Amino acid sequence: MEARLKDGGRLIYAGAGTSGRLAVQDGAELMPTFSWPAKRLVLLMAGGDKALVRAVEGAEDDAKHAAALIKKHKVGAGDVLIAVAASGTTPFTLACLRGAKKKGALTIGIANNIATPLLKEADHPILLKTGGEPIAGSTRMNAGTAQRITLLLLSSLVMIRMGRVYDGMMVDVQATNKKLARRSELMLMHLTRRKEKDVRAALKRAEGSVKLAVLLLKGCALKQAKALLKRGDGNLRRALAELGTRSQ
Repeated sequence: MEARLKDGGRLIYAGAGTSGRLAVQDGAELMPTFSWPAKRLVLLMAGGDKALVRAVEGAEDDAKHAAALIKKHKVGAGDVLIAVAASGTTPFTLACLRGAKKKGALTIGIANNIATPLLKEADHPILLKTGGEPIAGSTRMNAGTAQRITLLLLSSLVMIRMGRVYDGMMVDVQATNKKLARRSELMLMHLTRRKEKDVRAALKRAEGSVKLAVLLLKGCALKQAKALLKRGDGNLRRALAELGTRSQ
C-alpha cells in the first residue's frame, strides 16, 4: 500500500451494508486526521450515500453497479482497493475487487469467513476469524468490531509510514475548528518547546501547517521550509534530518 500511495495512487474503500459503512467511515476520517487529499480517496458504497443511513434493498447484490463504479472512477494500476465483507461473498464488494484487480490495482480483501472468494482473489487477504455472532446474523457485532479495528490499524499504520505522524502526533491535522486549532498549537509547543505567542505566529505564517511551523520555529525561512518538506516527500522527520545536517 505504502509504495503505491507514495507514487500518487488513490486509496479506495469498497463494501456493502455494515461492512461498507465501516469502510466509508475509516476512509472519511483520513482527510481531517491526516490531511489525506479528497481527490485521492474513493468510497464505493453499495446503494450510494443513501445506504449510509438506511438499508437499500438489493444494493449488495448489484455487481453491475460495482463494475460501473470501477469504470467511472478510472481505477488503475497505481491505486489501492480495500474490499470489506463479513461473508466474503457479497456480489457488489466482490465485483469491486475483481474489477480493480483486472485494472492492475493492488487489492486487499477483509472477510470473517475462511476460504471465501474475496480472500482467495485478493492480492492480500485478511481473515478475521470471529466465529458466530451473539445475535445470529448481526454482523455489526463480532465481525463489525473486528473490521473496524482492522481498518483503523491498517490505515493508521500506512499514514505513519508515509510520514503523516511525527512523535506520536498527527502533524498533518486540518485545523477546521477551534479545538483542532488549539491542538495544533499544543503540538507545536510540545515539539519545539517554544512559547504560545511564537507558536501562534509560526502557524499563521505557515497557514495552519504544523510541519511548516515546526521548521519555521527551527529557524527556516518559509521558502526553505517548503523546499525541505518537498524533498522529504512531506516527511517532517526527513526534513528535520536534512536541516540538522546542513547546520552541522
